[in-house]
Amino acid sequence: MFADRAKIYVRSGKGGDGHVSFRREKYVPDGGPDGGDGGTGGSVILKVDPGKNTLSDYRHVRKYCAQNGEDGGKKNCRGKNGEDIILKVPEGTVVKEFNTGKVIVDMSGDTKEFVLLKGGRGGNGNQHYATSSMQAPKYAQPGQPAKELDLFLELKLIADVGLIGFPNVGKSTFLSSTTNAKPEIANYHFTTINPHLGVVDLKNGDGFVMADIPGLIEGASEGAGLGHQFLRHIERTKMLIHVVDVASTEGRDPIEDIETINKELHKYNEDLASRPQVIAANKTDAIIPPEAVDIDDSGNLIYDKNADDPINRLKERYEPMGIKVFPISAVSGEGLEELLYYVAGELKNIESKPIIFDQEFDPEYEIVFSNEPYTVTYDEKRDEYVIEGPRIEKMLGYTNLDSEKGFAFFQKFLKENGILEELEALGIKEGDTVRMYGFAFDYYP
Repeated sequence: MFADRAKIYVRSGKGGDGHVSFRREKYVPDGGPDGGDGGTGGSVILKVDPGKNTLSDYRHVRKYCAQNGEDGGKKNCRGKNGEDIILKVPEGTVVKEFNTGKVIVDMSGDTKEFVLLKGGRGGNGNQHYATSSMQAPKYAQPGQPAKELDLFLELKLIADVGLIGFPNVGKSTFLSSTTNAKPEIANYHFTTINPHLGVVDLKNGDGFVMADIPGLIEGASEGAGLGHQFLRHIERTKMLIHVVDVASTEGRDPIEDIETINKELHKYNEDLASRPQVIAANKTDAIIPPEAVDIDDSGNLIYDKNADDPINRLKERYEPMGIKVFPISAVSGEGLEELLYYVAGELKNIESKPIIFDQEFDPEYEIVFSNEPYTVTYDEKRDEYVIEGPRIEKMLGYTNLDSEKGFAFFQKFLKENGILEELEALGIKEGDTVRMYGFAFDYYP
């Protein structure tokens, strides 16, 4: 079974806690603090594996956790760092945050490795807190907590050209006749239930990657006939070859087939529907010629000039729209070379920049601690507005407020969690001071 989707849970390692201890040697009865720091927790890392082409590994094992950092020890001994966990995925895997569906990373193009969740920092031992006024601190910093995410992995094939069309129109035969791919071929609807990739090598040195997408039907954009599962595999393609049964061997009209499939593409993704198309009018070897109406003086059959010619019908309708029609027979090879050279030439004119899905969710800043409490109060003595609680403490621990990106997330966090509204309800005014643990800010709406 071709596995192209999976839901998994990932968690980084917790940072080890700092240690509280003091030197207790024979001749140093009142030695200073020597508590060691905690180790850093392991990270969750994604890595492209060229040897993988499915997500089947993640259909069976769904929970992946990096190792926690060790706690610090006596005599300034630092805890051991936790081991990272590396998740290997095929190229083309799009990783999304499960609850929102937002893209975290597209493992395509130059992105071969990505740190998904960083391990928690280890806490400082009590040796860091000794001062002239407090020479025996009994406090050590706890390690930073682990981060966790529910993920949705989705494999979107990387191909230059996608084959689309109704079931049983000859796409698999076309792919096997023109590439090194060997898809299963039989005269049944939905014989192809798995996408197949093949490489087209032309005599002039040109070539491209082509994907046979399982047959689409009316309602595919709503998921009918596994439509969504199949449609996403052509989202990266630069060009589409629309294969149609020009001989109407199953009683369907080729123009109606094309219109139905294009309608589904528009419903699913307008950008996808606007990609360049070429029509492969397949099964020309199966076209039944019209009956002869007469015989000329030389004994040759005379056919009605007005008889329906399916090739001409397609050309008259689509070539004025800029969509070329190529009569072919995937079985005999007729017309294939002309079609492939045309497609290779068109691909050169299409921007070569690969289609990469942009990041919409950054785990470094957007992990929300929705179950953690917080409070917003006004301190009359200090004339300050105070925001505190586990949710705030964790947010500050994960966010670098010195960076532009980190501060932008900080502002977004205050707004989306309703904190700004609570401050306004308490009567905060422009220029008032807001304090969160060790941070103080002037309020500007």
